Amino acid sequence: MSDIVKLSEEEIKKLRLIELEMLIEVDRICEKNGISYSLDGGTLLGAVRHQGFIPWDDDLDVTFKHEEYEKFFVACQKDLDTSRFFFQDFRTDKNYRWGYGKLRRLDTEYIKKGQEHLKQKTGVCIDVFDYQYLPDDVKEKKHYQRKMFCIRKIAYSSIGKYAENTLFMRLWYTILSIIPMQIIHKIRMKELAKNNKINSAKLSNEMFPTARTKNGVDSTIYDEYCKLEFEGMKFNCFKKYDEYLKILYGDYMTLPPIEKRQGVMDGVEYELIDVDYEELLNQYQAMHEN
Repeated sequence: MSDIVKLSEEEIKKLRLIELEMLIEVDRICEKNGISYSLDGGTLLGAVRHQGFIPWDDDLDVTFKHEEYEKFFVACQKDLDTSRFFFQDFRTDKNYRWGYGKLRRLDTEYIKKGQEHLKQKTGVCIDVFDYQYLPDDVKEKKHYQRKMFCIRKIAYSSIGKYAENTLFMRLWYTILSIIPMQIIHKIRMKELAKNNKINSAKLSNEMFPTARTKNGVDSTIYDEYCKLEFEGMKFNCFKKYDEYLKILYGDYMTLPPIEKRQGVMDGVEYELIDVDYEELLNQYQAMHEN
């Protein structure tokens, strides 16, 4: 496998501007179509604590409740600026393996370590997460989570068959990688369609779980939104951002130790373009002047 490329401070600034450009596009489409979204993860934390990117962060995330994600997917088919962006989902890229979307910037390159061999479309991206309802019944929830666990392992198998340390695990993932992902996506969407009729108390991103969110978050968090400043502009955020960030990070206003202040981008190849902040600001202001 190739080595991770360490970006210079100047390159990280360029990367962030590309990501900010994509966030403005998400915001434009959502505003036009009445779609609810929120900044997510470290991006939401950055808005609350720093009014922009966390100083050492280098990625950007947004999140949707499942039905809003589907509305966004449909809206992208007609409203996305396809001269600059590509919305990546298993329905738009047959080689894409993951259960959430990515908005990619055309004319750029970003290849994640361990994914050099994948045939999916590449490029600098922001993650577009899809949170789904969890069954309230304990047995049904465990059954659903086991299914999603298996689906995650099959999705990861194309990486695991090369990346895992032991021969046994590489062989196991090699076997799993034979299963066609289009079949797996159909099974996953069938499960989501069934669960999202329930309107249960908890939401969870089962295709990108964390230790803190494995039992879901209160679905009411996704009911109300506010605007918070991020890099001199204002974007949608959960009104209950305090409750949400405490679930994710605990005491989120306390800075982590210096040794833990590092970005998450682990690319082996980058190709960045110049994006002018003032042009982005003017674009944003023109969108919101009415």
